[in-house]
Amino acid sequence: MKKAFEIKYSGQDRTIRGDVHIPTEAEHVPVLVLCHGFKGFKDWGFFPSLADQLKLAGFAVITFNFSMNGVGADLEHFTELDKFSMLTFSSEQEDLHRVLQALKNSELPFTSHMNLNAIGLMGHSRGGGNSLIYTLNHPTMIQAVTVWNSISQAKFFSNALIEELNRNGEAYIENARTNQKMPMKKEIIEDIEKNQDAFSILARIHQFPCPLQFIQADQDVLQLREGVSQLHQKCPSSILHWIEETGHTFGATHPFKEITKPLAEAIHETINFFQSHLTSSS
Repeated sequence: MKKAFEIKYSGQDRTIRGDVHIPTEAEHVPVLVLCHGFKGFKDWGFFPSLADQLKLAGFAVITFNFSMNGVGADLEHFTELDKFSMLTFSSEQEDLHRVLQALKNSELPFTSHMNLNAIGLMGHSRGGGNSLIYTLNHPTMIQAVTVWNSISQAKFFSNALIEELNRNGEAYIENARTNQKMPMKKEIIEDIEKNQDAFSILARIHQFPCPLQFIQADQDVLQLREGVSQLHQKCPSSILHWIEETGHTFGATHPFKEITKPLAEAIHETINFFQSHLTSSS
């Protein structure tokens, strides 16, 4: 079963659009909340198939678009680039908290069938960073976390881009898939600097409050590969699983074609991890 939901911000032009996926005849099942990455959205590439696989494994799954991610009501295209230009980690953290509060308050579809004491967070790339930051800042809300090819620091942008933002107040990055020039404003960097302590993943990861799994592609960019090794070293209780001969999206594209062998491995490891740490609470 699947049902859409919306969370609107009062007095602001911001809407979180999402879906709740739940197994048929589910009863008291654990919950997984999925966070997409930078220039991503809930229906990008592997996310719908991932939600289906997690649902089949016995989890309720919540997918959603961050309210400032640039994808509008059509759920497919970057039609709100003015919002994307102000996509800060603070706005994403606020969105994630709104979703989790709506879940805890039984304001989302199917919550009567869920175990709200068994909630896992999962994120890809920047979504992984958001999952880590949120759990560090709300240590009692989440019971287990898995991140795929995650960033290890909030200021993950290139030095050249940061310099351009500081110099001109804005900059543009290319979306290789859509060929759009996507705007970014200086406020994005200012937000990271203003919240440096709260967003310092590497400095705080040793305090991680719940079971944590890193899944990392061995052909991803060097920054992410080195970052995940540092995170795992600083949090030795975490699990680090390398997936060989694949890159940042495990071979998946948009539009989605198939579950590749590396993607299947990532899904398998994710299901095993969450079943170990969440189903005992069910």
